[in-house]
Amino acid sequence: MTLVQMQFRSVSANPAHQTVADAMEAAGPQVCDDMTVEVALSVMASARAGHLLVCDEDGVCAGLVTPAQLAAVRDGDAYTDRTRLRDVLGDRAPSASPLTTMAEAEHAMRYRRLDALPVVDEQGSALGVLALAR
Repeated sequence: MTLVQMQFRSVSANPAHQTVADAMEAAGPQVCDDMTVEVALSVMASARAGHLLVCDEDGVCAGLVTPAQLAAVRDGDAYTDRTRLRDVLGDRAPSASPLTTMAEAEHAMRYRRLDALPVVDEQGSALGVLALAR
């Protein structure tokens, strides 16, 4: 498991020009997509994390999972103890560039009904997470 350390920049004076990089949180726990749902739930519980960033075998961010998502999968009819995170994520999940404006990211998150969005660099590596304030 890799943890990413972030240094936060000061928020720009004009909120209209604020980028995702100005508001994102540290990435938190990252796991590989071949991890089972049960192990991922245990990792989240022990780390007291509200989400896990999921990466493929090349270290590219494949998406983000929450305890609620994984509990729903676990309670589903198709679930087995061999169900892996890659089976839950499917295709590449949405993500944002650190240069994306906050207005664009917020619109995309609300449109897709996302509570959190991975922030990735040009190679797809996770830099942080943008979470909507409730």
